[in-house]
Formats: sequence, C-alpha cells, structure tokens
Amino acid sequence: MSKLIIDAANDKIFFMIISKDINHYISHENTKINFEKMMILINQFLLSKTIKINDISEIYVNRGPGSFAGIRNSLSTIKAIHLAKKIDYYCYSYQDFEGIKKIKYENIPILCNKFKIKKNLINPIYIS
Repeated sequence: MSKLIIDAANDKIFFMIISKDINHYISHENTKINFEKMMILINQFLLSKTIKINDISEIYVNRGPGSFAGIRNSLSTIKAIHLAKKIDYYCYSYQDFEGIKKIKYENIPILCNKFKIKKNLINPIYIS
C-alpha cells in the first residue's frame, strides 16, 4: 500500500506518493482554479503512476500555517476521500515537529508516528 502526501499551504500545491520502491511527486500552481479541481489533480497524478485511490492506505495533509484557500480545500478534499473510501488521514504542521530543522516530505509519515499525530483529526492553522 502507498501513502499520499498533500501540501497546499505553501506557494505550490504539492503531491507525493510514497511506495515501497519509489517516491513520486508533482506540484501545481497555487491558484483558485487548481483548488477547485484538487480531486481531479490527485486522480490524474495517481493514474499517471498507475495507482488507484484504493491503493492508498494513508493520506498526510499539511494543516498550516499557510494559505487559507489551500488549506481549506485540501482538508475538504481529504475529508471527502476519507468518507467515501475510509482512508485514514493525518493532518500535520511543521510546528508539530519541534527540534527537526529540515523536513523532507518522504519523512512526514515517520515524523507523524514519532510525534504521535492523531489520525482523522483536523485542526487547521491559517495565516490571517
């Protein structure tokens, strides 16, 4: 099973698939149009790597701080996936990982486990 990381809180919308053998990633412009079609972008990314949504075991989404629209839309999309497919998700913030200076996306699942980030819990951090 693979893991999906979504980060729409920053300058780009970033997706990464972490699987046993290889990690895949892509980024998109952080625009209103892309926020509105986030699920389409996720599906296109998964299909381009011959992965189905049912192959995803966990989703990790950045809850901020950052772009209000990006955070809101990514959290809404993940909640919808969770309701439809029962895929567990983890909402992380870089602030959760105290003492870690440089964080790589591929380490997010390990860090969420280490810092005991609760699954299926949303608590966004918006920049006003």
